[in-house]
Amino acid sequence: MNAPVPGILLVLDGWGHAEPSGANALTEAATPYLDRLRAECPAVLADASGTAVGLLPGTVGNSEIGHMVIGAGRPLPYDSVLVQEQIDGGQLRGNPQLVEACTRLAETGNALHLIGLCSDGMIHASVHHLQELLRAAAELKVPEVFIHAITDGRDVSDNTGAAYLGLVEKYATEAGIGRIATVVGRGYAMDKSGNLQLTEQAADAVTAGRGEAVSEPQEALELTTRGDEWVPACVITNGEGLPAGPVREGDAVLFTNFRSDRIQQLADLLHSRLASREVTLLSLAQYDTRAAIPALVPRGDAGEGLAVQLAAHGIRSVRIAEAEKFEHVTYYLNGRDAAVQPTEEHVKVTGGEPADYQARPQMNLAKVTEAVCQAAARSEVPLVIANLANIDVVGHTGHFDATRQAAEYTDRAVEEICDAARATGRWVLLVGDHGNAEKMRITSDGQTRPYGGHTTNPVPAVLVPAEHQNLAPATGPATLADIAPSVLSLLALPPTKVMTGRPLW
Repeated sequence: MNAPVPGILLVLDGWGHAEPSGANALTEAATPYLDRLRAECPAVLADASGTAVGLLPGTVGNSEIGHMVIGAGRPLPYDSVLVQEQIDGGQLRGNPQLVEACTRLAETGNALHLIGLCSDGMIHASVHHLQELLRAAAELKVPEVFIHAITDGRDVSDNTGAAYLGLVEKYATEAGIGRIATVVGRGYAMDKSGNLQLTEQAADAVTAGRGEAVSEPQEALELTTRGDEWVPACVITNGEGLPAGPVREGDAVLFTNFRSDRIQQLADLLHSRLASREVTLLSLAQYDTRAAIPALVPRGDAGEGLAVQLAAHGIRSVRIAEAEKFEHVTYYLNGRDAAVQPTEEHVKVTGGEPADYQARPQMNLAKVTEAVCQAAARSEVPLVIANLANIDVVGHTGHFDATRQAAEYTDRAVEEICDAARATGRWVLLVGDHGNAEKMRITSDGQTRPYGGHTTNPVPAVLVPAEHQNLAPATGPATLADIAPSVLSLLALPPTKVMTGRPLW
């Protein structure tokens, strides 16, 4: 084992690898420093998607599973995989909680409400899971099912909402039950900035039938000028012009997203609003809501990772990120553990300006960089862990030029951080958590469209050694599961017993 050397783990969110092309915002950007690091420093390409991190084969990576696997040192069975296994094995349809809720609805004549993101981006939800839930409701004689559809435009290409709403209607027709009652964009229903005014608009539609009145779900898409993500809260009306399906006394609500973070604000709000109506609330997978909502599919174990080993050996770490990615370098990196270890210090960087990512692709990167450099200067902190969010967050807008600029801002920030690391005798390990900005356009049906979703491409993992630090690079394939063992090895610590990754250097 080498002598311990302090360091910085720097996650460049959305930093994927692909060959240069007109669709690759990273290779089109002027990033001389990152280019030099990749050419001169020990570097590998790491798998960050599919089975390499615990997702279904061919599934794009995402920030949640990426940071979890970076921290766990092993692939983790993600919630989407656990849900699909329950569907494939027939257990979901016979889930005791689902059966109990649906049986009660059949007896009382009440309705089941399914609320979730309707796309197949596999980041937060899968529209295909609705198919199984509708079949289960039909088998269990539920009188009526109302679907509260959240349009995407972020995990999948924009302006595809009509196709996904059509797919939902197809599944309902095949099952013989279910109709869309509300349509709203994820910018409202899945806000993560803490802006309750946005989420309340989605909740108003679901609980009170308040919103833009439309006679057909697809009409809702005509009311947005900002794409599928920002479809205003719309209520489908019946033949009498009244809302078709607000949640009523004695109904049941099932949230169909498998990922927690962007749906939990709406889930908490609905839990509060519906408390007096004796409504049963369930979620497809486990959510981190304030109030406990029973989950049909329990979560996999993500513990005994990097955070546990650092705490066990008294290694202090400072975690730094903007609000958009703060939970990723804390909660998710720690194996979905909300407890702050005594050896950890958390720094959430916020800014006063509005989060217009196209207009401000630099976001609050200067503040993040300053915080990282300040933490690196502290001799009592062996490890600094930070997330540079720009490439991913701006990449999700689908705006090529803004994403290119985000990469250029990131390049300059990395240079400043590496200079600070050199001055304080630290190594820097840079790694992407999933691909994004290297694929900003897709072509289908002869048309090229902007793309703001994640990819299955590998991510760079680059080690910038401290001065006089001699390291032998590992050979063979790499995955995100190798990052925690690499960090621990650089700190002269062994991996935990459950880690299956290996030190890359």
